Amino acid sequence: MVPDIGRGSRTHGLLVYLYGPGRREEHTDAHLVGSWDGFAPDPGRDPDPMVTLARLIAALDLRVKQAGDRAPAKHVWHCSVRTAPGDRRLSDEEWDAVAQRIVHATGIAPAGDPDGCRWIAVRHAEDHIHIVATLVRGDLRNPRLNYDFNKAQAECRRIEKEMGLRRLNAGDGTAAKNPSSAEKFKAERTGRPETSRETLREAVRRAVAGADSEEEFFMRLREAGVRVKLRHAPSGDALGYNVALPGDRNRDGDPVWYPGSKLAPDLSLPKIRLRLTDGAADPTAPAVAADRTNWSPPARQRRNAVVIAEHSATLLERDEDGEAAAQLVGVGELLDAVAQTSPATTRSELAAAARAFERATRSHVRAERADTRALRSAARGIVQAGGALGRGEDGGTTAMLVSTLVLVTLAAARWHSARGHAQQAHASRQAAAHLRTAYRQAAATPMRVLHDQGQALPEAQRRTHEATLRAVLPEKVVRAGGMEARTDALVATLAQAERAGHDSEALLRQAIDMRELESADDVSDVLVWRLRRIAQLPAHPGDGARRPQAATRQGTTPSNRTSERNTTAAAPLGTVRDSNRRSSRR
Repeated sequence: MVPDIGRGSRTHGLLVYLYGPGRREEHTDAHLVGSWDGFAPDPGRDPDPMVTLARLIAALDLRVKQAGDRAPAKHVWHCSVRTAPGDRRLSDEEWDAVAQRIVHATGIAPAGDPDGCRWIAVRHAEDHIHIVATLVRGDLRNPRLNYDFNKAQAECRRIEKEMGLRRLNAGDGTAAKNPSSAEKFKAERTGRPETSRETLREAVRRAVAGADSEEEFFMRLREAGVRVKLRHAPSGDALGYNVALPGDRNRDGDPVWYPGSKLAPDLSLPKIRLRLTDGAADPTAPAVAADRTNWSPPARQRRNAVVIAEHSATLLERDEDGEAAAQLVGVGELLDAVAQTSPATTRSELAAAARAFERATRSHVRAERADTRALRSAARGIVQAGGALGRGEDGGTTAMLVSTLVLVTLAAARWHSARGHAQQAHASRQAAAHLRTAYRQAAATPMRVLHDQGQALPEAQRRTHEATLRAVLPEKVVRAGGMEARTDALVATLAQAERAGHDSEALLRQAIDMRELESADDVSDVLVWRLRRIAQLPAHPGDGARRPQAATRQGTTPSNRTSERNTTAAAPLGTVRDSNRRSSRR
């Protein structure tokens, strides 16, 4: 059950709309289901609705007129309450009970208070009602409406439980503001797929992803076609900013400006400045595989991001809230960077994942140790490298990175769930679902090529690598990951690693030890990408580019493997340590 609260100044205009046909003729059988005294006139059940509507408006506005100048300018309180899809149809009597509970919980009309505000509940559809109240009490004082939305939300959670309705996730006040009904109708009328508020929120998120300075942030916004207006103090310092879409104007022809803080709580200029300061990129940090000149910049930067994202998953598994909260912010920036630079085949799902995960980046857990330099450097590198192709090494490294981001978002879901953050945990799981779809799109071609290469191996060589898999992989992992008939790509990767000079069994053990595998959707795919990254094999097995030389078999002893990992997986600030990965969960 979802409440949506707004304020207005025209009782007449709102009631005309509620009792009218609606903007798309969607209103049917409009009628009262409840009122402040149970005897309010009902235009929906009267043979002369216009006269009755005038009587109803006069009754609601009586105390407002009596209060005169003491009445609030926006004296109309409007709350729509909607049941969730799939819920049973509530009767008028049940909706009346819902309305009475909400006006009591919010302080509009407390039960047993003869001086409560006047209110009505109008029903013109099966799944929702509209509660309208005028904000002057019988003693001509204004009601106390502190945190009315939070109180309405809490009461809806109790109503869901008692009425056997679908129980929605409780909010914690950190969500971004939803578009208003007027904004939604305007988007429909102008043919936009989403409201201006939603478009601008995504544009600002993408502009801040990996930005190195405030100037770069505003430059990116303008390059994206967004209008920017700064608010300055008398000293000349910028206090805040407003953004608008070109062509989005109000009825007076002026641009519709949105302050950053109204797009999302963490998009105000002070909070963006804090993020830029705490997460400033380290220009001296080496990039992973930066010397692989046969790989394109997008491919190299995606490999770099894989290592950093794996480390973030490790940090999310630790019981250090401030550090984990900071990582979530950085992961959100990394998702935004990947979404805006990925191939067309995966762009839609990756954008949906970034949009969903945005909710998971905010909670009441403060990022006290907000060191996101590694993640912000990865995001910056991906943005600066430009768009990746959907084929070759670009496409393969996109699949490699997206596979790792599934791991990170699931770790975020577990972190939020353990702390009772229901909405954020749900958002993380939604992001993971979109990422899985994007992964299947990105990995289809390289995995098919690897499967064919595995099938084409000489029988003796296949049997040797399959025996290695049976000897090294725990039986429960094989069963959980459904690997019995899905090892061709993995066998091909082991064969290629061996030809490059690696000890395939030692390499496989290293990949397994990085993190547990029992919870992975596809153990074979996870191991393929780990092996190809550790061994520095091309992410796209059909890529004709020169393959990098790997370490010799002699160099794969346990002590030397640690040195090799630290060299090939060097991340900004030197934060990545394979020894830490063992404690992570997948």
